[in-house]
Amino acid sequence: MVKLGLIQTAQYTDNKKGILQISKILKKLGRENTDIVCLPEQWLKNNEIEDFDLEFLDFKKIAKEFSMTIIPGAFYEIRKQKTSIISPIIGPKGEFIGKQEKIHPFDYEKDKVKPGKEAKIFNTACRFGVVICYDMVFPKVANTFVKKGAQVLFSPSRIVRRGIEPWQMYVQVRALENRIPILAANVENHKFGGNSLIIDLTENNKVVTTKNMKLNGECGKSKEFDLHKYEKSRKIRFTDSNNFQ
Repeated sequence: MVKLGLIQTAQYTDNKKGILQISKILKKLGRENTDIVCLPEQWLKNNEIEDFDLEFLDFKKIAKEFSMTIIPGAFYEIRKQKTSIISPIIGPKGEFIGKQEKIHPFDYEKDKVKPGKEAKIFNTACRFGVVICYDMVFPKVANTFVKKGAQVLFSPSRIVRRGIEPWQMYVQVRALENRIPILAANVENHKFGGNSLIIDLTENNKVVTTKNMKLNGECGKSKEFDLHKYEKSRKIRFTDSNNFQ
């Protein structure tokens, strides 16, 4: 069993205040023995993070204290050659272990963000991939992560209120078509619609459906998963899809 969680945040106008407040929720989840936690996309005021080690020092300390993997969200990374949107990963020893780039920049992001080219698998408490916000719209992205060996997908997102219904549909469909649990974190305030989702799957007489947990307000929640229970159904699903020419 592995315990996986989400934090739904407000959008903060001060980075230090935001990180201090969310650190309290992270510690609560740590005391509940949560193995991996994911936060939303761009929930801080300064989403162009110059020094991830310095900015998320408190998160690194919490990760080490509780042997917890933390996905602190997704943010702009500005380098001389390119600007990317990345999701950095803090491992259970309190150090950054890698990053996932956003593969499909959304709308206005296309003007300055270079698309990512690789779906990376991280292996801490389990094997997981990170699908950043708009990447959830494209079936190939989630499917690539799963075919590379991901047992669960996390999705740092920032979805406006009018987009919540289709977003929830995308997340559930990706879970169903790949036979994999998905945890998708969103920002909640006057503009962004919250409704972060923890998607589990249940099967009854060969019919697979989603079992959804939604978050309300600024909070953190976690759930235990037996990730091995999906493997047989996933293998059958992929074998069936390979029969199509």
